Amino acid sequence: MTRPALPLDEQIVVVTGGARGLGAAISRAFAGQGARVVVDFHSSQEAAEALAAEYDDRVIALQADVRDRAAVEALVATAASHFGSPVTTVVNNALVDFAFNGDARAKADEIGYGDFAAQFEGSIEGPLNLIQAARAGMAEAGFGRIINVGTNLFQHPVVPYHDYTAAKAALLSLTRTFADDLGPSGITVNMVSGGLLRTTDASAATPEAVFDAIGAATPLRAVTTPEQLADATLFFASPWARGVTGQNLIVDGGLVKG
Repeated sequence: MTRPALPLDEQIVVVTGGARGLGAAISRAFAGQGARVVVDFHSSQEAAEALAAEYDDRVIALQADVRDRAAVEALVATAASHFGSPVTTVVNNALVDFAFNGDARAKADEIGYGDFAAQFEGSIEGPLNLIQAARAGMAEAGFGRIINVGTNLFQHPVVPYHDYTAAKAALLSLTRTFADDLGPSGITVNMVSGGLLRTTDASAATPEAVFDAIGAATPLRAVTTPEQLADATLFFASPWARGVTGQNLIVDGGLVKG
């Protein structure tokens, strides 16, 4: 049975790659609204534990490679045990080994399928593992929120991030098909898609001139921050979005339309 939407301060949220960059901004955004948050990390243990320490026992840091199904299932079970209730909300943010520097990326005549496969493991296998691990608890509660992090490069492929963009395009497809499949259980599935963010670990290699050019071309005349994108994840998790599923919200200051 589908139940009324939970307010943010009653949700238990898993943020993958939640210790650094955009993930850290998302973790802090949910924690700031009173949610109980699991900061998932792969190798950034020190950063994850430091972030968790800012919020006492409402935030915990747990290690899991999202590509490892057993590790993800253990993380979800540990979260439910720690907080005394199943996970209600997942944010699939983890990014596998990628740097946003167009000059350093392989062009169309150079890139191999192995590059695509690696990104699919992070952007498709990872979210699939977490969604399936959390689904039963969400279905039992009649409430669930799944938020996938995408990119505006679907509409504006101006840099040769071929493998990254293909994987995120597949994640958008998963978002829409899972929204239909899981909707009857009271689970919504949506995507937030940013552009270049100023600044995360992944975008640190981006030349300053690129940031300036994108900012100048944006209606808000500024490059989007991780905190601004994190705000959109709160919307999809909140009761205000209770009637929204299968959608992709672009958060890039108006650079890309539609």
